[in-house]
Amino acid sequence: MRVAYICADPGIPVFGTKGASVHVQEIVRAWRARGAEVHVYCTRLGDHRPHDLEDVAVTVMPVGKGRGATDEERTADREQQVADVSRRLARAAIADEVDVVYERFSLFSVAMSLVAQRLDVPAYLEVNAPLVEEQRDHRILVDEAWARGALRAQLHAATRVAAVSRPVADWCLAQAGDPELAARVVVAPNGVNVDRIAPVVPGTEPTVLFVGTLKPWHGTEHLIRAAALAGRRWRLRIVGDGPQGSALRDLADSLGVAVDFVGAVPPEGIPAAMAGAWVAAAPYPEQRDQYFSPLKVFEYSAAALPVVASRVGQIPTIVRDGETGLLVEPSRPDQLAAAIDRLVADAATARRMGAAGRELMTGRHTWEKVLARTIEGEHARV
Repeated sequence: MRVAYICADPGIPVFGTKGASVHVQEIVRAWRARGAEVHVYCTRLGDHRPHDLEDVAVTVMPVGKGRGATDEERTADREQQVADVSRRLARAAIADEVDVVYERFSLFSVAMSLVAQRLDVPAYLEVNAPLVEEQRDHRILVDEAWARGALRAQLHAATRVAAVSRPVADWCLAQAGDPELAARVVVAPNGVNVDRIAPVVPGTEPTVLFVGTLKPWHGTEHLIRAAALAGRRWRLRIVGDGPQGSALRDLADSLGVAVDFVGAVPPEGIPAAMAGAWVAAAPYPEQRDQYFSPLKVFEYSAAALPVVASRVGQIPTIVRDGETGLLVEPSRPDQLAAAIDRLVADAATARRMGAAGRELMTGRHTWEKVLARTIEGEHARV
């Protein structure tokens, strides 16, 4: 079985280190685990190809930065480029006579629909976010009608649509304007590679772990403030970097909190960066859009770490309060501190929660099971 994996998003290097790149790589691995021969068709390759994916065939068709005198003109040109390249990627997959086409939803791409229509093969569309609104509200979107039209074409052509969360599934249904699509939409949250992420053995010093890019929507500042409020002795380890890095270091200094800022780590380095941790934290703040399915929370549980997380969005479906971790209200450093203190003080409970989290991940949230839900429509059909 020859599978075309398509990613026309120029912001996602297929062999990169960001979360979206990890997602691409893991779905490719999951297809290969099913015996498929995968050929990746993309706009950006990246320079961190894992050893086990060195033999994957790749067709790369880059998208330029956009031409024009203004930001809007450059964005319009880039939108046109993505649309054009998506058609070229489709033609390449058609020429290769693939048996299945799987695409990670990208703005302005119609690649999957073209391959499916021409070859009459199963077609799967993975949707991870309401990208039209994200682009419009947080960046620049010139031709919104075109973006929505391309999405509708993809949705209508898909054998099945895999939405990362129920809010994203609802968004897909609203965009399609076709009630019959509901029978072909499944909710397929993110997963974790339980072979790559092994159980962590706690070290001698109580250590609380955060992994992620240092951006406002991760709420890392609340975790630093929680460390300042702690009633027990524990050290904070922050793995990742980003726009808030400098401000967060200044905040830690001003509060007198000792924080181990590890910096950015490639995916293969995450297991080592987790070593010795006692507890993991996902301190998401209050925010309007809660459609995400955070990779790091799955990885925390796969590492057998009890998770202290904000009760927002999809988190309560991943972290079972009192069973695999503790949930707190968002943007509440005091509650974060109390929950972490409780687990640091009660090692037996922390170990029990961590083990339960690991069992949940291995039983329900491996990438192979994520792909199975997509292909077979198992569980959580809308």
